Amino acid sequence: MEVLLIVVFTILGMAIASFLNVCIDRLPRNQSLLFPPSHCPACEHRLAPKDLIPVFSYLRLRGRCRYCRAPIPRRLLGMEIGIGALFPLLYWHYDYQLSAELGIIAYYCCLFIVIFAIDWEHGLILNKITYPAMIAAVLIRVFRPESVDIFQMGNSLVSFPPIAQAAIGGAVGFGIALLVVVLSRGGMGFGDVKLAALMGLVIGFPLIFFSLILAAILGGIVAVILLLRKKKRGKEAIPFGPALAVAAIVTLIWPNIPGWYLGLF
Repeated sequence: MEVLLIVVFTILGMAIASFLNVCIDRLPRNQSLLFPPSHCPACEHRLAPKDLIPVFSYLRLRGRCRYCRAPIPRRLLGMEIGIGALFPLLYWHYDYQLSAELGIIAYYCCLFIVIFAIDWEHGLILNKITYPAMIAAVLIRVFRPESVDIFQMGNSLVSFPPIAQAAIGGAVGFGIALLVVVLSRGGMGFGDVKLAALMGLVIGFPLIFFSLILAAILGGIVAVILLLRKKKRGKEAIPFGPALAVAAIVTLIWPNIPGWYLGLF
């Protein structure tokens, strides 16, 4: 049964990744997610069902459009393989239990992956994503409070109810990011501030501190690597949203890292 569900989660992950690729392509351009149907952006030819099979269609076509031979972005394949692997790994991580916690974590991971990709490719953190996600985070805290206990460090540091943890976390994330924007004089955008607030609502207090620290470390490492490889284009700023998104995903999946670290002392 577990093996069958692993296969099901893999297929489900790849299918969801295909939809997320559509979101990444169309949302920054203010295009509908439903119309027109899937088509090649180069020749605008409508894609047949055989062109839309996750992973396999890309490999069979060798990364090119069947009709005009224009290259298909590698990100599409990467997303399908990555999320196709992520879903069964989450199922394994939560002890092969089908639960609300598993669904919520999978949803949040997909959310932050989309934010990561859009900000990396377009330098945008869209309100049409962050605002509805904030509302969803609050509703989850209100109506499924037992499903967010996994975000707490074993309740060892705080005893606030889930909605209070979300409110404080959102305020802390917003406040710290806003302070960075003010002090850096534009070194970070206001979209990052809203993303940090969303992270706080999702992760809660006090884990938001760990997540922001991790994001700062990851962002610094990526900036150094890009500068050393001379991939930074002119004076264009390196987006910080991807680092925030990765830090959020790490904190969601391994919320006990801070507790483990503090236990070393």
